[in-house]
Amino acid sequence: MNHKHRKTLHALFAHPVSANINYQAVVHVLEELGAEVENKSGNRIGVDLNGHKAAFTHVSHDLPKDEVAQIRKFLTTCGIDPEAYPV
Repeated sequence: MNHKHRKTLHALFAHPVSANINYQAVVHVLEELGAEVENKSGNRIGVDLNGHKAAFTHVSHDLPKDEVAQIRKFLTTCGIDPEAYPV
């Protein structure tokens, strides 16, 4: 995982929740972590990581805060710890 991916991963777990995280950067981080990402109907993406599945809204630019919180919860459920990927 390169520096940019690690920085995005840490931004997902930052407090307070950031509303300035690029959607495509998050998709690249998920793929780098080994997730299978697929487009679904209704402007959503499906993510399968470590046996866990979730669907997230596809946005044009930056993620809204509620979506960041959902992705953070999903990554925690999948056993992803940002401390394992130092910036």
